[in-house]
Amino acid sequence: MSTLLQLNTSIFSSGGQSSRLADQFVAAWRAQNPKGEVILRDLGRDPVPHLDAGRFQSFSAKPGERSAEQRAVVAYSDALVGELKRAQVIVLGLPMYNFGVPSTLKAYFDHIARAGVTFRYSDNGSVGLLTGKKAYVFAARGGVYAGTALDTQTGYVRDFLRFVGIEDVEFIYAEGLNINEASKQAGLAQARSAIERLSALQPLAA
Repeated sequence: MSTLLQLNTSIFSSGGQSSRLADQFVAAWRAQNPKGEVILRDLGRDPVPHLDAGRFQSFSAKPGERSAEQRAVVAYSDALVGELKRAQVIVLGLPMYNFGVPSTLKAYFDHIARAGVTFRYSDNGSVGLLTGKKAYVFAARGGVYAGTALDTQTGYVRDFLRFVGIEDVEFIYAEGLNINEASKQAGLAQARSAIERLSALQPLAA
């Protein structure tokens, strides 16, 4: 059975434009994978705690020396990693806030970047362990930034996913959403058309 992990990162939860675009794609995936499993993690509704010294030390402490509080922190991280490991397809709804990714997504990344769990060190550098997956990123922006120096998201997200072993990453952009109504509708229409083209591919990555 195929499994898809949907990560919504909008502060507006399921009401964000990036979440709605992700939902459209997931609906098409469900139609092609009627027996598939969809795991939804909404970081707007249920944010991951930001990394602090205590949580970092929980990850770095030896398993047999962790306190009860540290074991709870690690168990929470393990649950996030477990969802990623189960999924063959990752769908990320990604709004742009002040030229960057949502802080809750950074917190999520900080909880899944675990040496020996999602990547390992080798003589030739780090090696990602979450291989064989396909990621779709639905990036919603108020302005038009793709392909410019102000697009800090695409490279960062692509590099992080590659770091943990997810190298097959496709971005779908909805831009110009805050310029005016015409620009908003054009940006959303372009993204929806891209989703329709992806849905026409038989089958979607599963």
